[in-house]
Amino acid sequence: MSNTRHVPVMLQRCLDLLAPALESPGSVVVDCTLGLGGHSEALLTQFPGTRLIALDRDREALRLSGERLAPFGERATLVHAVYDELPEVLDRLDVPRVQGVLFDLGVSSMQLDEADRGFAYAQDAPLDMRMDQTTGISAAEVLNTYPPGELVRILRMYGEEKQAKRIVSAVVREREKEPFSNSARLVELIRDALPQAAKRTGGNPAKRTFQALRIEVNGELSVLERAIPAAVASLAVDGRIAVLSYQSLEDRLVKQVLAAGAATTAPPGLPIVPEEYQPRLKLLTRGAELPTDEEVAQNRRAAPARLRGAQRIREDVR
Repeated sequence: MSNTRHVPVMLQRCLDLLAPALESPGSVVVDCTLGLGGHSEALLTQFPGTRLIALDRDREALRLSGERLAPFGERATLVHAVYDELPEVLDRLDVPRVQGVLFDLGVSSMQLDEADRGFAYAQDAPLDMRMDQTTGISAAEVLNTYPPGELVRILRMYGEEKQAKRIVSAVVREREKEPFSNSARLVELIRDALPQAAKRTGGNPAKRTFQALRIEVNGELSVLERAIPAAVASLAVDGRIAVLSYQSLEDRLVKQVLAAGAATTAPPGLPIVPEEYQPRLKLLTRGAELPTDEEVAQNRRAAPARLRGAQRIREDVR
């Protein structure tokens, strides 16, 4: 268990962004991506009057963070759920509105560190990549059964992989000889399939393919597309949301939802903008905030992080 796994990314900045909404007693904050509980523990510690509701789809993460958060007793409610299920979770717990919501969209460091989960391309492991191992199809099944055109689409769209066609034709050729089961064989195949120039840029050449498979296996972008608007809708007036993304597709999606909430929906040319067209949100970050150089030096997993925040400034007018 390496120490890096206990370092939550941009922790203090997230706490500062949420603080004005959580300082009054009786406030409720939702950690939509509990993981190992680093952000949750800090929220409960810094805001002693706050109740925490934390979601994770990974049962092992819930078990470990449950031990970590046990000292906080009743103040912490941990729920096995995917974050787009937030409205149902709040409904079940009879919590109509919340004051804070936090998303940390990075793959949990636990999942990267557990060799047998198949998330990391640096070590050989079964190609699984499911965040909830009780449901859904594995990365190996995607590689072995998807039609070539669909694989190319996934690598291009979710991995932003320019060499998708080359990689997929090698995958299709190899899977006919023997189905894929482990990550090392896929990493080697990608290395062999890429032209020299493509290997020289941007770290491990398998990184983009692994990202694409992980997003596909866990339905991450479609889940996020539902989750961010649902989280914004769950905020009370003056409530705040903070979202940490680690790749441009996620960050773009978050940016679009928050920017739409912060824009007026009035038809152009109205001399006075009526209440129902006024913005619902106020942006709290100028563009996306980046981690400091010091933080990246201490925790390399922080390097790609992008933080965006917003405040709910009015109710929806029906």
